[in-house]
Formats: sequence, structure tokens, C-alpha cells
Amino acid sequence: MVTPGRVNVDGKVWVGANDEYQVDLQSGEWVTVDYKRGLPQDSPLATLNLGSYGVASDSKNNFYGMNLGGTFITRVDAKTMKVTRFATPTPNSGPRRGHMDPQDRLWFAEYRGNNIGMLDTKTEKFQEYALPTPWTNPYDAVLDSAGYAWTGGMSNDHIMRVNAKTGEVTEYLLPRTTNVRRVNVDNSTNPPTFWVGNNLGATIIKLEPLE
Repeated sequence: MVTPGRVNVDGKVWVGANDEYQVDLQSGEWVTVDYKRGLPQDSPLATLNLGSYGVASDSKNNFYGMNLGGTFITRVDAKTMKVTRFATPTPNSGPRRGHMDPQDRLWFAEYRGNNIGMLDTKTEKFQEYALPTPWTNPYDAVLDSAGYAWTGGMSNDHIMRVNAKTGEVTEYLLPRTTNVRRVNVDNSTNPPTFWVGNNLGATIIKLEPLE
């Protein structure tokens, strides 16, 4: 999980693996993200796994990690490495994989919460969009240029398009077992086109909404 999209800001990229790192491309220095930085040793959080399964960066190349094993979105300041944790409104939601939109809003999947989550990194406020089918287990989320948030069910092969203004959800059943993982949109079409790879077959799926 590599995030080079803001390398123009400071020449650094964030890398997600078993641990997460800030990598200086010029010097080659790797700095490990310390998720428990600033936590008192007796804090209940100090005993938790706060690591990420999904990383993103904002317009200032600050890091955002999604805590699949728990409930947090973790921000790491690109300059100071200061750590700030934001708990999702749904406890133990299992945030994982996401995309930062042009307004510095992080859209992500809440795997156990069965929601699409959005963290406005400027106001530090969340919004959640409930998915209508239980046990959808969304894997990833992305916002398109028309104002719709997309996700796919890892467990049920449903694709969901959520109107970010009204919360209205449109579900699309895929034609075969897919095991949805990463999702993306093509904003050059009108309306935007959704793309996902079939993790269980040698195909790429294109979904074109009719409106």
C-alpha cells in the first residue's frame, strides 16, 4: 500500500505493510509510524492494535491510516509525526481501505459496521452511510465527481452507489462471485464509471450507471 499522490509536496511517500512508514525519496530514510506516540502507558488504548489496513494522504501529505482491527482513523502529521486518533461513530467498525477526495475528505469502508464512512479532515467530523443489506462487509470506498460514494461487498458481490447528499443507496448485483477488494471510478465519463477487479477470476468489471 503505497501513497505517492502527494509526493510533490515534500518528496515523501507513505507505505503501508505490517508497519507503516514515511519514506524520504531523496535521502532514502524510512521513518516508522508510531501509532501509540503520546499515549500514557496506563491508557486503555496502549494495549490495542492501532495499526492500519489502508493508507491515504491529504493535500498536505499528512498520513491517514484505517484501523481494520478496531475503530480508529489515525492521522500522522507529515512534518512533526504527531499522531491524532479519531474514533468512528460506530464502535469497532473495522475501517479499512479508502480514498481521499479533492476536498480532503477521507472516504472509507467500515467492514464490520456495514457502512461507508467519511471523515472531513478539515472539520474533523464523521458521516456514516448505512448499507441496506446486512453482512455486506464493504472493503473499500471512493467518491466520484458526481457526488456518489461507491463501495463493494466482499461477502455478497453487491456494488453500492450512495448519494452523498441524500443517503439514497442503489445496489447492483454482480453477475458472478467476485470477492470485491479495491474499487475505483473513472470521472472522465458522464456519469462516472465504476471499475473493480474480479479477485476470483481473470476479469475486470466495468459498471456504467444509466443516470
